Amino acid sequence: MTGIVRIDDEVLGVEEFIRLLKFTGQFEGLVEQMVRDKLTVHAARRAGLTLAQEDIQERADQFRRVQGLHRAADMNHYLDALGVSLDEFEVFVTDSLYQERMMEQVCSEAAVHEYFQLNSPRFDSIEVSHIVVDSEGKAKELISFLQDDPDSFADMAREHSIADTRERGGDIGKVLRGSLKTDIEAKVFNAEAGDLLGPFASPDRSFFEVFLVRAKHPATLDGDVAVEIRRLLREEWLMARAQEHVIEAR
Repeated sequence: MTGIVRIDDEVLGVEEFIRLLKFTGQFEGLVEQMVRDKLTVHAARRAGLTLAQEDIQERADQFRRVQGLHRAADMNHYLDALGVSLDEFEVFVTDSLYQERMMEQVCSEAAVHEYFQLNSPRFDSIEVSHIVVDSEGKAKELISFLQDDPDSFADMAREHSIADTRERGGDIGKVLRGSLKTDIEAKVFNAEAGDLLGPFASPDRSFFEVFLVRAKHPATLDGDVAVEIRRLLREEWLMARAQEHVIEAR
């Protein structure tokens, strides 16, 4: 058994470490991240991306500075403590650069603009508030009251809502498409600012929601939308790369 750490005479090994990761639900996430990283490196190499030796050296030097390893001896002691060779460290640095350069291409400014142009309705957003109560009767009473006094929505949320948004007057904030349940989202995004909607029942009818659409915002390519598009580009690209390989859990 390969040991990781010793406590007196007890050696904790790799097998026990992996078992702990599985029991705590961390194993699959780490494996998935490792697969994603390797797929990106393979794709970068196939695409003919090249790395200059000075770039690799600069990234290695940056790593050392962050870790406070200013002397060669400090770095050697650090790697020895990890049980990692200098060659393995260079592979780690090189792979991280390949991943970065590949993602720069996949998520380039041009790619972001093209994705937005093709999918702009997907990035429409609304500002919405809600009140959650435990019976349909209460929800209907609230709607009846709010139709006569819509400006009291925040006060009613603070007084009656059982959701954790009650202290904010029921404010959910600005949301993109895909942030709400499908049946609710279709009606909310088709509503006009100022519209009251509901009540919407939970699947087990244990609570009911009333929504107020406070504002609508047509899609614009701002910073938040660009971040989301880069995430989507990365995920779609990785899904496509995964289809090109045989990936099996061992």
